[in-house]
Amino acid sequence: LTTLTILDWTIRFCKRLDPTFEIDLQTLPLDDQSVYQIFRDTNTVAIFQFESTGMKDLLAKAKPSRLEDLTALNALYRPGPMDLIPDYIARKNGTQTAEYYDDRLKPMLEETFGIMVYQEQVMQAAQIIGGYSLGGADLLRRAMGKKKPEEMAKQRSIFVEGATGRGVDERVAAHIFDLMEKFAGYGFNKSHSAAYAVLSYQTAWLKTHHPAAFMAAVLSSDMDKTDKVVTLIDECNRMGLPV
Repeated sequence: LTTLTILDWTIRFCKRLDPTFEIDLQTLPLDDQSVYQIFRDTNTVAIFQFESTGMKDLLAKAKPSRLEDLTALNALYRPGPMDLIPDYIARKNGTQTAEYYDDRLKPMLEETFGIMVYQEQVMQAAQIIGGYSLGGADLLRRAMGKKKPEEMAKQRSIFVEGATGRGVDERVAAHIFDLMEKFAGYGFNKSHSAAYAVLSYQTAWLKTHHPAAFMAAVLSSDMDKTDKVVTLIDECNRMGLPV
């Protein structure tokens, strides 16, 4: 990823400005609200994954304040999951109540306000509610993605039987299966989304705390792309940085 080069160059430029400068990006505190303010204010030029107009619109509505928010937005801003964005924003902002359908689902769905955003959540639901092994839950996830009617009918029966054996009402079990089936078709794996969110946060952290070095690194990376350079110089002007 070009972003990794930009992070490396930013740190080199910081050291050029201050030879005593030392930092380990892997140990940055992930709760710096001045960094999340960049996302809330949509000042995300040069911020990994969050530069597009559509993503800026999403940030303005979702008002992220923690890494879990960035992780979820990374996963939701794609064809398919985008349908869930209005519900996610309403629940995050407290204008809609999160629904969990079974108390056992709450611990794994609380961070995404009751919405199954990640493949891992679908697998956990199959394990905890339907009694699947994790290996079986992964096979179920893959089957849901392929949407073969005969396979899904078979899996529905297995899930509902397992859930009712764990004290879940049959109609509730069928509804949970419907939700899992809907989300599994385009679920994102959380591990990938979280890794991207960390990179997004690191770029925003450097832009917040070491803006000159960061913007110099981004300009150096994109110096052969005239349109991008114009955008970046405009951003430097907005930030009060002479180029």
